[in-house]
Amino acid sequence: MSDGRTASREATEIPARRPVTPSGDAPAAVPAWRTQLLVAAVVLAALNLRPAVTSLGALLEEVRDGFGMSGSVAGLLTSVPSLCFAVFGVAAPRLARRFGAAAVVCAGMAAVAAGLLIRPWAGSTAGLLAATALALMGIAVGNILMPVIVKERFPDRVGPMTGLYSMALALGTSSAAAFTVPLTGALGGDWRLGLAAWSLLAVAAVLAWLPLVRDRAAATGRPGLRGRSGGTRGVPAVRGHAGAAAPAAARPPMRSITRSRTAWALAVFFGLQGTCAYVTMGWLAQIFRDAGVSAGTAGVLLAVSMVMGVPLSFVIPRLAARLPHQGPMVVALGISGLAGYAGLIIAPAAGAWLWALLLGIANCAFPLALTMVGMRARTGEGVGRLSAFAQSTGYLISIPGPVLVGVLYQHSGGWGLPLSLMAALMIPQMLFGVLAGRNSTIEDELGPREEPGTAATAATR
Repeated sequence: MSDGRTASREATEIPARRPVTPSGDAPAAVPAWRTQLLVAAVVLAALNLRPAVTSLGALLEEVRDGFGMSGSVAGLLTSVPSLCFAVFGVAAPRLARRFGAAAVVCAGMAAVAAGLLIRPWAGSTAGLLAATALALMGIAVGNILMPVIVKERFPDRVGPMTGLYSMALALGTSSAAAFTVPLTGALGGDWRLGLAAWSLLAVAAVLAWLPLVRDRAAATGRPGLRGRSGGTRGVPAVRGHAGAAAPAAARPPMRSITRSRTAWALAVFFGLQGTCAYVTMGWLAQIFRDAGVSAGTAGVLLAVSMVMGVPLSFVIPRLAARLPHQGPMVVALGISGLAGYAGLIIAPAAGAWLWALLLGIANCAFPLALTMVGMRARTGEGVGRLSAFAQSTGYLISIPGPVLVGVLYQHSGGWGLPLSLMAALMIPQMLFGVLAGRNSTIEDELGPREEPGTAATAATR
């Protein structure tokens, strides 16, 4: 708990940013309450970025029985998050440019609340998938915009703020895993009520973001949309690593981000860690239940795996931000994952607590990846492009994993083959993570875009 208090105190003590005026006049100070409200809103949004997934994982067997799903269809259900994050996440920067990041995140939280409230009573598997997709659409824009908001509003505190919202994300993840089954029991044993109850948390997030939507001066960042003064409308210019302002007007546009090796390495790393995370969230409780562990204990074990991210999600970004190369951290997390999957193959019930702990440590590759998104670009615009590309591409890469695990489980009749696949995926995850952890930025790799008719373009013809 001390980590949480420290993180919150550090975040709220960050000086409020001063908006840049086009005339260059002395800027007015941003009220401290606005910064504190923004921190609280970010934390509440982060708390809602995973309960839609882990609450379903805790009751997957009941949901399968209620909707008559096969193992393959259940595997498809566990892949829906990755698909939605990839498809809808691409639109987040464009929507933020048009409406403001605060409005987009607020609308996203409203979608989460509606989807979670509707899906238990959808009436069919297709309806369940549609309602889940609605909630995940809201989560997708939050996934993309959180690193941008942190970079724009807290450029000198990227590590602590990333740690704070990553810790909140992990807390929401573990809480849904731990309390969904007991909550269902307290609500009369109706799993539909147990799932729908998490919509209340999303409603709280909507209420926190509404004042920021009304106050356009507090809109947290509109990636890629900058005025001549170098700042977004109501948002100051982003400072680079050296602390100097980087006005967009003096910066020629970058080439396509698909030409960046760092962006591709980070995208693949993001996708592989996402595969492991969603297999864990979707299937770990079922793995333990099939090994003879009770449903309640299996839910607690899933929660233990998720709760490891609460303290580590605060520590890892702070540590990563101080290192020139994050490769050693990538390798350490990968080795933990290898050991966890091997343990589940050999003795799933006997060492259940240890395997849950190890997989929980391995899944902290997620806050590490988020931190590297903020470190591999120098500007808010660059972070926005990198976040959208790495996360959307990464989630596309992660889609086949949970489906394949479900198919292998159904056709092999056990967990040996699916878990062997997951262990094998840790090797490329470590390799691409080391490449993504190099001390470089996409701006250095891409350089300015060459316009037609320039000498540089003519020389390449």
